[in-house]
Amino acid sequence: MSLGRSIAVVDYGMGNLRSVAKALEHVSPKSRVTITSDAATVRQAGRVVFPGQGAMPDCMRYLAASGLTEAVLHAAATKPLFGVCVGEQMLFERSEEGDTHGLGILPGRVVRFEAAAMQAAGRLKVPHMGWNRVHQCGDHPLWKGIAQDDYFYFVHSYHVVPADASLETGRTHYGIGFTCAVAQDNIFATQFHPEKSAASGLRLYENFIHWQP
Repeated sequence: MSLGRSIAVVDYGMGNLRSVAKALEHVSPKSRVTITSDAATVRQAGRVVFPGQGAMPDCMRYLAASGLTEAVLHAAATKPLFGVCVGEQMLFERSEEGDTHGLGILPGRVVRFEAAAMQAAGRLKVPHMGWNRVHQCGDHPLWKGIAQDDYFYFVHSYHVVPADASLETGRTHYGIGFTCAVAQDNIFATQFHPEKSAASGLRLYENFIHWQP
């Protein structure tokens, strides 16, 4: 099996990894999909998926404790990397959640939905949970075959604010408009969960498998 057909799902103790792996196996049955906490395996994989759930301070702490930080940084610099949910947030410089430093791969910060904005929009609840439309910004290869303003599944209280507007490749609205997908070179990342987003989420992962950045 070629290196490009090996996919590492990074396991640092903070993600719904089995559902991610099952989605990847479904769209690419010939790929070797490995849920791994081994840095060498992440380094050797052809592609890397970097999920995360829960609080960002815990995610950053567990990532460091697992010894996987350098492997993720290496992947972000050298191969196709897909960040999901808190995995997207961790790619940025800093989060309001616990005033936490991120990996600093992408410029920008992570902020909480403002209570005043949620009240003004009709007492919307935080976390933002459920299906919402995603507006594609630009013509990124990972959007191929996915309808504009299609629905994806969200569960989050914080969202990224890129310092460079060109990073934004997806946007949604929940009380306010916010960035829900970013891309730079070999990196693509989403706030929403493709593995929970039915056919469109599977297509996004399928496009990632075939992406040659």
